[in-house]
Amino acid sequence: MEDLIIRPAARGDIAAVDALLARSYPKLLKPDYPPSVLVTALPIISRANPELIASGTYYVAELPDGQIAGAGGWTFSAPGQGRALSGRANVRHLVTDDRFTRRGIGKALMARIFKDATDAGALWMDCQATRTAVPFYMSVGFDLLNEINVVRRQSFRPAPSRTARIVSFALETTNSVTDISADKKPAACTPRVW
Repeated sequence: MEDLIIRPAARGDIAAVDALLARSYPKLLKPDYPPSVLVTALPIISRANPELIASGTYYVAELPDGQIAGAGGWTFSAPGQGRALSGRANVRHLVTDDRFTRRGIGKALMARIFKDATDAGALWMDCQATRTAVPFYMSVGFDLLNEINVVRRQSFRPAPSRTARIVSFALETTNSVTDISADKKPAACTPRVW
């Protein structure tokens, strides 16, 4: 995709990221998870986390017409745990619009994530991924560690707390983030960093 802009997300992007997650996750995850899992997991994972969006390390991939075609970011704190390990960063809530998959948007977001995390002192990256996303993460330099059963709670919205269990996978980079960001260039997409 030409003219794709990768920029830090802002609070004003929350509704658009919510819409992207709600539209894309059901379609992208359907082939890999039974309806009994999706019915409890989707209402939780298909919502943007306002704190993450405002963190400065969460990005949107914006098309020339202003449409958000992807989003994702990183933090030093582990998802759902709040604890950070020295030198280790975590990929957070990466999604590509289901209408624009396999066009380099996810790789462009990961290139920005690798670069900014490295600039901030990250040496390694961890990732919790759905079954659907494991091949993508492996293509950008992650190795599969093990299957994990993740319990997700919706806690950042003023609504009744919900819990869902979803089989996910733990992945990590086996080379340093610096090595990966230098070796893995986005294919089919040259983003403009804003």
